[in-house]
Amino acid sequence: MFDPIVQFFIRIFQAIGRAIGFVVSLVLRPFVWLGRWYRERGWMLRAVVGAILLCIVAGFAYFFWNTQRWTNFNPDYPASLDLSPLGGTAGQPAAPAGGIVTTDKAAQPAAPAQAPQTCRRSVIVDVTRDLVDFNVNQNAWISSMLLYKLGLFGIDWDRTFFFDNKAALQRGVHQAVRRTSIELVDTLRRVRGTSQIDASLQNARGNLQFNEYTWYFGWRPFGPKTPTPSFYRTAITDLNDFNTRLEKCDAVFDARADNLLQFVDRIANDIGATSAILRERLENYNLGWFDPRADDHFWFAYGQLYGYYGTLTAARADFKEVIAQRGLGQLWVELENQLRAALNIRPFIISNGSESGLFMPLHLATMGFYVLRVRSNLVEIRLVLDR
Repeated sequence: MFDPIVQFFIRIFQAIGRAIGFVVSLVLRPFVWLGRWYRERGWMLRAVVGAILLCIVAGFAYFFWNTQRWTNFNPDYPASLDLSPLGGTAGQPAAPAGGIVTTDKAAQPAAPAQAPQTCRRSVIVDVTRDLVDFNVNQNAWISSMLLYKLGLFGIDWDRTFFFDNKAALQRGVHQAVRRTSIELVDTLRRVRGTSQIDASLQNARGNLQFNEYTWYFGWRPFGPKTPTPSFYRTAITDLNDFNTRLEKCDAVFDARADNLLQFVDRIANDIGATSAILRERLENYNLGWFDPRADDHFWFAYGQLYGYYGTLTAARADFKEVIAQRGLGQLWVELENQLRAALNIRPFIISNGSESGLFMPLHLATMGFYVLRVRSNLVEIRLVLDR
């Protein structure tokens, strides 16, 4: 009675097996042909070809290792910042006489010091430096590696399901670093916009704006180039130079309420742009587990929040007096809690399912929810500062 049904399913599975075998044979056919060709060549040619193949295999092994190993990745890294002993604001002298004062009285000349004064370093600058170090020294910068640029048989890795998550996270962290460097030059370092631009911060900003995908050689323009990580490493030196001079009271960090307002506003706008990207992908590409770009957008947003988590925690120390005077302590703690909560979302595979879907999660929607909550906290802080 059930024999026809059993035979039907047997034929189906046999057909599936033959189809899989046919696909595997197509994939392996070029390799079989190459193996046969290789065995028929002379020993010298085989040695040369073997060395080339060994280099290719070693290159892919190195590429795979660097894309899968996230060295010193730690969502709780802001907890390692020792903020408790830091009194006053960044750049403010430890002694009352002399040094650089970064409150509203910063434009007034300081009294002559009897002895060298020690000013406090900017924690924002230190965190920015550490994030760059995390991207290019503690980890390889994936986006400018040769094999990443070559892609999978010419297909951009960002359009595949493989080897691009770490690159997207690094670019997200760097987006936070890039925005912070701009604000350090244009706002936080200057006294009411009338002072000179600090040369070290200007150099750091220029280096951090450099193209994220540059290898040692390029086509436009044609010729050898300095790779991306070298520019970012130079920015680390520039940031250290500024903070060293700030510690000696030879530089200015203007920690006023209006500067903090503008800093928060720019970060809110930056995060808002990322939210729009997530929304566009969510609305127009409901491919579930099979959306090859969903992971790029997810990890970019994750990296951006990862970077801003440390930056905004550092801002609580650099703008300690302003936050206390404006009663922003609780709002700032809530902001940091929202940033940390967003970093708990680390699914193994990113799914961009439909909003009414049953089986495929909406990881982009979840990340977008946290992005908007962080932005909402920033807007609330801005409104308090603007009163």
